[in-house]
Amino acid sequence: MGFLWMCCVLLAVFSGPGLGGSDKCDEVRKVFQVREIGPSQLLPPRPRPGSDLQVCTSKTLMCCTKKMEEKYQVAARRDLQNLLQMYSNNLKTLLSRNVAAFQETFEVLMKQGENYTNAFLQVSYQKMADQAAGAVGELFTDVGLFLLGSELDVDEFVRRFFDGLFPLVYSHLVSPGAGGLSSVYAECVRSISRDVRPFGAVPDLLADQITRSGVSGRLLLQALHLGIEVINTTDHLQLSRECRRALLKMHYCPHCQGLTESKPCMGYCLNVMRGCLASMAEIDPHWREFVRSLEGLSAKMHGAQDLEQVLLGVHTMLHDAVRHAEKSGARLSTQVQKKCGPPSRTPAQSVSIQEGSSKVSTLLKASNRAPGVSLTVRSREFLSSLRSYLTFYIGLPDQLCVRELASGDTPCWNGTDIVKSSPSYTRCHQSRTPTPPSYIISPGFFLFTVSDVETSGGPVRCSPARSGWRRLRCSQTLKNPEVNHSLSPCTSVPMKTKTELK
Repeated sequence: MGFLWMCCVLLAVFSGPGLGGSDKCDEVRKVFQVREIGPSQLLPPRPRPGSDLQVCTSKTLMCCTKKMEEKYQVAARRDLQNLLQMYSNNLKTLLSRNVAAFQETFEVLMKQGENYTNAFLQVSYQKMADQAAGAVGELFTDVGLFLLGSELDVDEFVRRFFDGLFPLVYSHLVSPGAGGLSSVYAECVRSISRDVRPFGAVPDLLADQITRSGVSGRLLLQALHLGIEVINTTDHLQLSRECRRALLKMHYCPHCQGLTESKPCMGYCLNVMRGCLASMAEIDPHWREFVRSLEGLSAKMHGAQDLEQVLLGVHTMLHDAVRHAEKSGARLSTQVQKKCGPPSRTPAQSVSIQEGSSKVSTLLKASNRAPGVSLTVRSREFLSSLRSYLTFYIGLPDQLCVRELASGDTPCWNGTDIVKSSPSYTRCHQSRTPTPPSYIISPGFFLFTVSDVETSGGPVRCSPARSGWRRLRCSQTLKNPEVNHSLSPCTSVPMKTKTELK
């Protein structure tokens, strides 16, 4: 009888409440290998006491060794990094895609503006249009480089464009004659352009418009690149020792008890993730300011500083400039001949009317606006998409737990055991109806449940504390009379259940 009783005791001890024998360890071994956590040789052949374990402690027999625990901690950290990268990838893709889209839109606008300007010259000043095309192309190339971040002086390259245009205007409109100006005489005319100011205030006005509208577009691209760098940095978050241990306890400690399919309870998951990602929550105000800055830049790209209108309106400014030179013809002729002498010309080269008409037709077709490339529409669609990520950093713990990590209403892991239901929890900046918790989440972790907070009919507003392993700061006081209200919001006081308070 005594021998039979001893056998029963030994059987109970080695089977334990959490493990049903080596078959449970077989399941743990399978998951350990499938997830490539480590070599299968690290697993014990059968359940064993876990007295040597640092985090995954339990009174039951375990399918874990200390080496396995170390591997599990690495795996838990890797899993979180992968999740962070997966969730930030959509945001990163949005920014990267729009960097490319805005650059493409700028390039399209450059080409359209160039075609508009050349078409205007072909229609209005056909004799000098072909000679001016090179200067027009160089102007829009410089504008494009400026938008993409090159350190170019807008005033300088706009003035250089009008300097090169003056000999053509002088030769064909101010002092027309047979043939074009000789290269030496044309260079002399070009060199005095800034002294005689043939185009009045137009060069200054155009430079000012390009600068004002272009700076917004330029800063927009730089800001998008900066946003991508920020996301890349947060993708490789440095996790504290407490966080790594908490992730291990939440994700893989149940495996040691053979519970390979368990998921953490929602409140428990939120508590751990808000602690681990507390530094990301601190990025939230800066991220919101970043989004608001992009909205401000986008707003400045409309109206008087509309880059699209400026680039597609260069031909109008050019028309005003040439008209001003024509009206000032007598003054300009006198000043040029005083500096450069009488005009020196080369033999004329004829251009057929048919050839000129063909060029005009081609340029007008090329300058037709392509659908879907409007800068206004592009920026409006981008900002609409970006606003959906306004709470990305502050809401990341909730997103990860709700969508990926935590259990819903099914039995879940609370850090110690499998329980039937999850305690209610607050979502930051959202209202929740009070629901009494049924049990404590886990020793050493602190989370306000809704029933602990005096809602007074209003929303509960929470934000992660600076220290990742302390209570959430709530704007309202605890109504639980047994909690010390004199403690600061960040004081680490373990939460008690109603049963414990009794």
